[in-house]
Amino acid sequence: MLPPVLEIYVLWHPGDVNADLAEAIVDHFHGTAYTGLIGGAVEVYVRSAGWTESGGAPRPIPFPGDRAPGGVTTAELVVVVPVAGLELAKAVNRPGPWQDHVRQLAVAQHDHADRVGIFPVVLDQRALTGTELGNLIGRHQAIGASSRHHAASGEGRFRDLAQGIAQLAQGPDTRVAVFLSHTKWAGTEERGLAQLISEVRRALGETRLAAFFDAHDLQPGEDWVEALRQHAGRGALLALRTDLYSSREWCQREMLIAKTVGVPVVILDALGDGEERGSFLMDHVPRIPVRRDAEGWSRSDVHRGLDLLTDEYLKRVLWERQKQLAQGRPELGVHWWAPHAPEPVTLTAWLGSGGQAATSGPLRILHPDPPLGIEEHNVLDALARRMRLGEGLDVLTPRQLAARGA
Repeated sequence: MLPPVLEIYVLWHPGDVNADLAEAIVDHFHGTAYTGLIGGAVEVYVRSAGWTESGGAPRPIPFPGDRAPGGVTTAELVVVVPVAGLELAKAVNRPGPWQDHVRQLAVAQHDHADRVGIFPVVLDQRALTGTELGNLIGRHQAIGASSRHHAASGEGRFRDLAQGIAQLAQGPDTRVAVFLSHTKWAGTEERGLAQLISEVRRALGETRLAAFFDAHDLQPGEDWVEALRQHAGRGALLALRTDLYSSREWCQREMLIAKTVGVPVVILDALGDGEERGSFLMDHVPRIPVRRDAEGWSRSDVHRGLDLLTDEYLKRVLWERQKQLAQGRPELGVHWWAPHAPEPVTLTAWLGSGGQAATSGPLRILHPDPPLGIEEHNVLDALARRMRLGEGLDVLTPRQLAARGA
């Protein structure tokens, strides 16, 4: 429906054992987090087998400015994940097709630094030490190497890659800002909250999500909510939902602002005894349960939350890019490109910020999959009709829109 936005190429030498890694990257970016976007938002390809001869370099990668076969438009963003193993290093050390292939990659990144990204995975550090491969791609920060632990286990690769792609799309000097929302503990009202905040801050320190804010990070007199508004374009909200969280006025305000400005939100669900009534402001966002054991809060659960938050951030960046590409497609008839499934809170906020109702027919809202349930849709439609918004709502996901032949 739209020109391709992002293409990811996993490049590895068949002599290095990397099939599982390449498959994992394919599965991740073709998985639940990104399938809700319009087709062409993310495509993942593997480059390993020889293109013209057995053992030779793989098929060339179409970079911006290249003439793609069949007149297919090259992607807005091209990301290459070279897997730096010893066999790849040996092949690139020798003049020939593999060396030419990797050199072409380095030249393309130099010539199109705003559209081409290189994010190596290092299988063996010797592959980049004193080698031609190191000369060509060694200056690029490897993914999954945010800390010694991550470098050894490979943990954090998807998070590093998603963050790197998002920052490539948004321009230089753009860092993802994580806002940490939580209650302020008092006595024993929130058991374990201080330890949970400490665990989350420690986990953030192990990532490249270096910019994060909570009440401790602001200067005296600064407004946390206003800071969230100012950083909305590069921000994401991580909410620690403990027993008292949904009942606190400032927590509700932080969640409301995040939703209305379109900031990605993930909830770490750390309920202990439970909530008295919850809050409708806390729904319609992804959540990850955080468990406790004899040693404290689960470190892996916290990292799962950060991984999901980074995926949600990249998803929003890609959705906004597709929205821009659709400006030349008025026949789609979309009034509101909602970054998340609409709800009464965000619908009224959109209208209040200048969103236009349909002059005739229903108000068409497009949002990423999964679709709303029928009862959810009916509630929003009834609200729209009472507000005299045209002839109700036509709330669609990309798959539903495509199924109509649009």
